[in-house]
Amino acid sequence: MTWAAAVYALLALVLAGGFAWYERSRPPARMVALVAALAALAIAGRLAFAAIPNVVATTDIVLITGYSVGAAPGFAVGALAAAVSNLWLGQGPWTPWQMAGWGLVGVAGAALAIATGRRLGRVGLAVACGLAGLAYGALLDLSVMVTYGGEQSFDRYLAISARGIPFNVAHAVGNVALALAAGPALVRMISRYRSRFEFTWREAGAVPLAVLAVAAAFSLPISGAGASGTATAGAGGGAARDWLEGAQNPDGGFGAEVGGESSVAMTGWAVLGLEAAGRNPRDVRNGGSSALGYLRANVASVRSTGDLERTLLVLAGAGANPHRFGGRDLVAELRNRRSPSGSYEGQVNLTAFGILALRAGGAPHSSVSHAAAWLREAQNSDGGWGFQPQATSDADSSGAALQGLAAGGKRGAAVRHGSTYLVRVQDRDGGFALAGNSGSNSQSTAWAVQGLVAAGGSPAAMRKRGRSPLDYLADRQAGDGHYRYSSSSDQTPVWVTGQALLAVKRKAFPLAAVPRSAPRASPSPVPEPRSHSPSGHQGSQAPRAGAPATAAPASGGAPSGRASKGRARTHEAGHKRDLAVGPGRSAKVSSAGTPASAPIAPPAAPADEGGGPGTAAYLGAGLGVAAVLAAGFLCYRRRLS
Repeated sequence: MTWAAAVYALLALVLAGGFAWYERSRPPARMVALVAALAALAIAGRLAFAAIPNVVATTDIVLITGYSVGAAPGFAVGALAAAVSNLWLGQGPWTPWQMAGWGLVGVAGAALAIATGRRLGRVGLAVACGLAGLAYGALLDLSVMVTYGGEQSFDRYLAISARGIPFNVAHAVGNVALALAAGPALVRMISRYRSRFEFTWREAGAVPLAVLAVAAAFSLPISGAGASGTATAGAGGGAARDWLEGAQNPDGGFGAEVGGESSVAMTGWAVLGLEAAGRNPRDVRNGGSSALGYLRANVASVRSTGDLERTLLVLAGAGANPHRFGGRDLVAELRNRRSPSGSYEGQVNLTAFGILALRAGGAPHSSVSHAAAWLREAQNSDGGWGFQPQATSDADSSGAALQGLAAGGKRGAAVRHGSTYLVRVQDRDGGFALAGNSGSNSQSTAWAVQGLVAAGGSPAAMRKRGRSPLDYLADRQAGDGHYRYSSSSDQTPVWVTGQALLAVKRKAFPLAAVPRSAPRASPSPVPEPRSHSPSGHQGSQAPRAGAPATAAPASGGAPSGRASKGRARTHEAGHKRDLAVGPGRSAKVSSAGTPASAPIAPPAAPADEGGGPGTAAYLGAGLGVAAVLAAGFLCYRRRLS
């Protein structure tokens, strides 16, 4: 085998291995949606700057994808961006090199996240993007030597690289400039989606409302409509529990919808809802393994911080030993992930659920006091919490933070102010929204209810225009017992129903161990509810690209979560983040078709001799498009700040 053939074989191995790795990770639908969206963004980032030699946003976007959501998605985004963008810019022998180069940039981003704990600042991120541009250029220099023949030697490679220095420097400088301008904002947006995968959190802008109901929310007497809402919620809980049990798969697990592929994340959320309704997961089975048996058999899939947190909460309700579960000590693993500041990955949702999970695992208050203090310091001036310090407050994160503070023994002014925030942002229909004017949804409402319960408040007495959060949930319950995501969407019904049950039963985390019950007949499979696509939100079900996928799951996982809490992100826990729901959630070449950062362009095809537009026209159009994209991005960024 010749040297060139060996290089191409290695290249093919990298591409095949990368895509196989992504597929074997069995990404949930919300992650696939996120990869597609980021790949589209990376493609646009390449085409928009095509008129400026070697200045592309693709490298930054791919590196930040790997940094924010992991190596496999980062590789997929990079490889797809190169292949698809070349449909416009020109395919050729450079395409597989570009696919491998940008794919490896995504992997490098994931390695950078591990090395820095995702705490890299604006300047550090910009430097990393600049170095990625230089490394990408070095690989494309090699592709020129291998592809176009001639002497294959280190001296010739250096000669080619020397000629390409201006191109590689332009690529690196462009990366640095773009990362300084938009890098942190992109990290925040993607991280929100990822965190919802791990729990169910949504971004919710504060809605100016009166604060008069604070006293009512904490009043003891519940009469009239309040009592009615309570009765309705209680009755609905039994039907929801039966529906949820009927949605179990023969392998013992649960999917995001009836008949969907089982996953650790969705099984965790379904089990938490069943535990709140009085069912021990050891007793929940559909002719095969129990729900707890499924989690034990698939404990290797419990990888992220959100996964660990959600699973520990499940084990507490099941009365199982978290120190010896499937051969792993989940409590010790979670404790080892805590940063010196006391937080988990610098995120409110993960830190709140870290406290809840450790307390569920038997840790004393003293062992979580540092994390609780960090959580208290992360509170915003409006009384709420965002997915990380100084991020816009939202109902999901605030509900999680209130539970974390209560479990950590840090009651007081922070809890009172957080409860006041929830009262203020309650919607007129009694529910809570993922963000701004996106409209109420069941998952965000459930998070708010759990936070109020943990703070000692009464969700039935918390009313806006006569309607409580429990009234809102009662209206979302379908005839077969499951809960719909919103009035216009029925996404990820298993996930949504599990979370709604926690609120309807007024259970805050961590749950007490549920007594075992006598064997009972397995419920007959329930018909799959009609799915209504989310109305443009990214919420609990959209890639909460957030919604947990709130996008149903977005936010999901235990902080997981919230898969995307985008309206396509079903809340994966605050993350709803588990979008994937961990413990959701839930999207780069020179203008002539040559490698964007390749120092030496391959022989160009004969130019079209027709009277097409000149270089000045293309340059003007490219700059115009770039200006429009930059203006739109900055406007969106201001809304997030």
